[in-house]
Amino acid sequence: MAIDIVTQNRKAFHDYFIEETFEAGIMLTGTEVKSLRAGKANLKDSYARIKDGEIFLLNTHISPYTQADGFKQHDPERTRKLLLHKKEILKLLGKTREKGYTLVPTKIYFKDGKAKVEIGLAKGKTSYDKRDSIKARDVKREIEKTMRNRSKQ
Repeated sequence: MAIDIVTQNRKAFHDYFIEETFEAGIMLTGTEVKSLRAGKANLKDSYARIKDGEIFLLNTHISPYTQADGFKQHDPERTRKLLLHKKEILKLLGKTREKGYTLVPTKIYFKDGKAKVEIGLAKGKTSYDKRDSIKARDVKREIEKTMRNRSKQ
């Protein structure tokens, strides 16, 4: 099971507490697949929404494929349908109706040749939560740095 990561949404981990993740397939056109394989995708400001029992990915930018001159190009920010089991969609629907929960894509990758997106069930962080996360990350970095220096001596 080779996993080839196309793009990650690092800002999602800064802005949200990701409580649970789900793997979903993504419906793409031919030129979108080519662009993803070339790494031309951006998850900044993207989110997922459930409508009529189906789940959709919004504001995800997949650049047009430049070598496809004669073909019809896709809209870079079109709404894309995600493929999840009905039971998972109903679970996510129940969770997102709770106050403060949203669905945020954390990464797009290829798994066994198929494009997948990882959706995180997220709860927003406040500004002091973000400061705590930054402080914890800096402390962890300092500890690793001192451990490396000790091992060199």
